[in-house]
Amino acid sequence: MERVRISIVGASGYVGGELLRLLLRHPYVEIAQVTSESHAGEPVHRVHPHLRKATGLTFCRMADLKPCDVLFIALPHGQVAPRIEAFAALAPVLVDLSADFRLRRPEDYARWYGHPHPHPEWLSRFVYGLPERYRAELRGARAISGVGCNATAAILALWPLVQADLLDPERPVIVDIQAASSEAGREPNPGSHHPERHGAIRPYAPVQHRHTAEVRQALGREGVVLSLTAVDAVRGVLAIAHAWPRDRIAEPELWRIYRAAYGEEPFIRLVKDRQGVHRLPDPKAVVGSNFADVGFAVEEETGRIVALCALDNLMKGAAGSAVQSLNIAMGWPETTGLDLIPVYPA
Repeated sequence: MERVRISIVGASGYVGGELLRLLLRHPYVEIAQVTSESHAGEPVHRVHPHLRKATGLTFCRMADLKPCDVLFIALPHGQVAPRIEAFAALAPVLVDLSADFRLRRPEDYARWYGHPHPHPEWLSRFVYGLPERYRAELRGARAISGVGCNATAAILALWPLVQADLLDPERPVIVDIQAASSEAGREPNPGSHHPERHGAIRPYAPVQHRHTAEVRQALGREGVVLSLTAVDAVRGVLAIAHAWPRDRIAEPELWRIYRAAYGEEPFIRLVKDRQGVHRLPDPKAVVGSNFADVGFAVEEETGRIVALCALDNLMKGAAGSAVQSLNIAMGWPETTGLDLIPVYPA
């Protein structure tokens, strides 16, 4: 089988490094070029030391890109949409990990990002790259958007409840997100700089976080709100969703609902034990893997359901879901290149 030629734009960031880690061992692809404007001409391992001896690739500039079969784009938000026509001319299949093409409706983009989308005609062409929600649409897709890591955790925690039409439509769903520092990317800012971040438990987006739009779009439900807190960890997202059902429900019925939704999913693990330190989802248990651990609990007094999801924000929340989505789009086995056991302790 002839390998598919893949190039990665913005490969010097944390997500770019994860794409390289996965795709360098993917049996159906060959990495042709990787770009970095600030590290052009330097070997990949100078920026990603864990890839030393894994590849001899050097970074090039975007201007030096040649046509390929698949183009992964790992640039910051706002840098992809203005160049989308140029990127589309380089490859018949695009996988964009920025937030530029996650929302389907131009009016939603303008509302949540504060300005009109520069190429609204492209929004409907992209499929949201979360296989557990959009697997059918991803088959044969030629434009795949990345996922927000916080949105992914919230969606996966809540999707079985929404799919079963279990939730009270008159009551909001509140999702408390605990987010690690690598969400902020490689370039430090005053909030992500280590001396400021170390030891912190800092609310930074208690209302109106942009990932809310993705969650509402995927769940088809407006009454979902996110509240984000920065915690002292390098990798990981934990979503703790508080929801109220139409009618009281017992845990055995929730088990049935979650098993029906995720029993055949290759990268969802249901974590709901009666005892032990690891009886509920914990991001520490999924580091370096494409797994998402999902769990739940019911408060008998109020009927409140607590739905949880833990994942690695750079993997299932970014590069892992992107590779999983490409596998589906290309007709390859879905788990190809992703059968990684988590690292523990991390």
